Amino acid sequence: MRHIIADLELRLATPADAATIAEMSRRLIETGLGWSWTRRRVENAIRDPETLSLAAVYEGQIVGFGIMEFGDETAHLCLFAVQRDFQRQGIGVRMFEWLRRSALTAGIAMVRLELRDANAGAQAFYRFLGFLPTGRSLGYYRGREAALRMALKLRNHAGPGTAVRR
Repeated sequence: MRHIIADLELRLATPADAATIAEMSRRLIETGLGWSWTRRRVENAIRDPETLSLAAVYEGQIVGFGIMEFGDETAHLCLFAVQRDFQRQGIGVRMFEWLRRSALTAGIAMVRLELRDANAGAQAFYRFLGFLPTGRSLGYYRGREAALRMALKLRNHAGPGTAVRR
């Protein structure tokens, strides 16, 4: 039995990781939809100071990644995946916990995401993390597939005119 979790390194993705992450996105997330998250788009996200790009590395190989854009109080989890051979071993949970802690540190109140409406496995994973469905968008993916929108409340929104206690 491999001790993947003990030997897993979570680190910020670098521009050198962009091609690998883009290929993983194409294979694990964008299958059948065309390729939206190209190397250049991933590299731009990695370089964007308002975006957090995470790489999970095991034995020198990227086995998972997450890309999350930060707004004032809401973050958008754009991409999140773990290689199939490494799924169901706690890697995704550990990656999301890293992203969640980073979001809380940045003052984020809510994390939102979209996923294929037909992807029951991903829906179960996000529900396990505490995400709740917020709606559906027909034809969201290239006009061909519906998306399920989900959100996770991290804390209460401060909102305009609301005092923040420290």
